[in-house]
Amino acid sequence: MHLSPDLSIAGALVGFLIGLTGMGGGALMTPILIMFFGVAPLAAVSSDLVASLVMKPVGAAVHWRRGTVHRKLAAWLIASSAPAAFGGVLVVRALGLDGEKQRLIKMLLGVVLLLTVASMIVRAWLTRRAEFAGRPQASGLQGPGELRVRPVATSLIGIVGGLAVGMTSVGSGTLVIALLLLAYPQLRAGQLVGTDLFQAIPLVGAAALGHALFGDVKLSITASLLIGALPAVYLGARLSARRSNQWVRPIITVVLLASALKLVGASTALTIGVSAAWAAGQLLMPLAPLVLRRFVVARELRRARQEVPQEAPLHSR
Repeated sequence: MHLSPDLSIAGALVGFLIGLTGMGGGALMTPILIMFFGVAPLAAVSSDLVASLVMKPVGAAVHWRRGTVHRKLAAWLIASSAPAAFGGVLVVRALGLDGEKQRLIKMLLGVVLLLTVASMIVRAWLTRRAEFAGRPQASGLQGPGELRVRPVATSLIGIVGGLAVGMTSVGSGTLVIALLLLAYPQLRAGQLVGTDLFQAIPLVGAAALGHALFGDVKLSITASLLIGALPAVYLGARLSARRSNQWVRPIITVVLLASALKLVGASTALTIGVSAAWAAGQLLMPLAPLVLRRFVVARELRRARQEVPQEAPLHSR
């Protein structure tokens, strides 16, 4: 079995993102395998899914020990997503979806992710406005038990994410986290990543089983990816379990944006450029309230000076 150091480096980069944000497996690794390493699409999907099946438990174990897995939410996701993932593989096999149809499905997923990123930008802006107006909003739940789980909405998220994973290998992290952000915005970043990594184990397992039976798994590709990914996903998970929303959520947004751009067919250069610009904007965003507050204070001082009546000259008294 031939091992590739280049694949191990790529696996380390994506593995770190998976541990840190819960995303990056299918949406980033599969395109990397196809475009940069010339792997056939079916082999890329199958090998990436098997590698993800090994990586996800490593990150999930870290979050489980730190108590950042919402068990009830994860249970509802698992119950709906795992059967849907295996069913997605069977749908691909039964319908014989060719490359063009799968590209269309991925483009639709990319559009959904772009809309999710747009909604996150709007929500962040509204939160900043509320904070500036003196109405600070809660940054997230303080404990996993405080969330009121909605079974129907959560099951629908699992079904949609499971079908997407089984048919395209995309969705176990990227799509599920995007939908969870919309359905449960009060989840802290650590809970969001931990819950997603945990529920993704049986989800990816069902899809990987389907691809092991009907797909084209390349053990040399999978092994090369895992050599770099396993230590990286552990490190990323430790960081995400410890850090706050202000540190992890912007990274989640950047990875979502990059994944969405790749899914809709954007070039690598455009994806890197836009993602880097957005990351820079995320770094500068905390300074915006300070700059705006200083501007408003200066304007109010000028207005106050203009409204103060001028004293009469001494010679007129």
